[in-house]
Amino acid sequence: MTSAKNLTSANFALTAGYKLHDYEITKVLSSGGFSFVYLARDKDKNTVAIKEYLPTSIATRADSATVLPNAEDVALFRHGLKCFFDEGLALAKIEHKNIVRVVNFFRANETVYMVMQYERGKSLQEYILSQSEPVSEKFIRRVFSELSNGLREVHTQKLLHLDIKPANIYIRLDGSPVLLDFGSSRQALTENQAKVSPSYTPGFAPPEQYYDRKLLGPWSDIYSIGATMYSCLTRTSPLAANQRIKNDLLVPAVKIGKDRYSQDLLQTIDKCLSLDYLKRPQSVFSLQKSLLENMPKTDKKAGLVHRVMSVLNKPISLNSNKSQ
Repeated sequence: MTSAKNLTSANFALTAGYKLHDYEITKVLSSGGFSFVYLARDKDKNTVAIKEYLPTSIATRADSATVLPNAEDVALFRHGLKCFFDEGLALAKIEHKNIVRVVNFFRANETVYMVMQYERGKSLQEYILSQSEPVSEKFIRRVFSELSNGLREVHTQKLLHLDIKPANIYIRLDGSPVLLDFGSSRQALTENQAKVSPSYTPGFAPPEQYYDRKLLGPWSDIYSIGATMYSCLTRTSPLAANQRIKNDLLVPAVKIGKDRYSQDLLQTIDKCLSLDYLKRPQSVFSLQKSLLENMPKTDKKAGLVHRVMSVLNKPISLNSNKSQ
């Protein structure tokens, strides 16, 4: 254990140098109302990311680093802890290049830690904002069709992501996407609990996540995929679903992107963003099929040529944007 001086009193996160089982904390990567995510090194000096269950609205950290639920919130804390553990267990069974890899999870400090493979690159949010113009149709179709491969596996495991957004999609150095930071255990914790901060992200959460969680299903993640593709066109978040239900002022993708993108892609995005979940693609497979079927043949050939030339170790430039 560590002393109080090794804890950050401002946010109760573990600080650099803290020893956690076989890991040493390097720094805090992110924090929220539900958890902290740390950069750490394992005993072999490999870099990993560690997610700690700590819902700050119902629990605090003692000087000894032990996480303690508020007296009146013990049952709620334990329910969230179980959901977090179950989610980690389910994710550990998924080994897919487009889904963050869970390599270990364990109990310590009266809470649970999820150890994940650390990915190098940048978030889709950072990528979008770093471009001088909206990203290309080729990039959108490729990234989201690849991401769909992983999401299909998630849904096969009876899991939902429930927090798909540009900040939770990472673009690796080789250009491949990986889906991070699942929100389904947060969703379980916030059900009918006013004191816990909402688990959804305005603009990317479907209407059923606000109003009727019994309707949540694969189509809910598909709404978030649609919202994320929409943000690729506009470089900003779409109008929040709860506002759209009251007065739908969202400008359709077919109007916003008509001079830059194909009608087919724009219609696909608009279908994903339907307020009525029955009007969206009902499975990731259906969405993926739409993205792949209408991929320009030149793009498919370019991808093949790129892979062949990589094997032959002969550099080739396919377009002006090397990241795509």
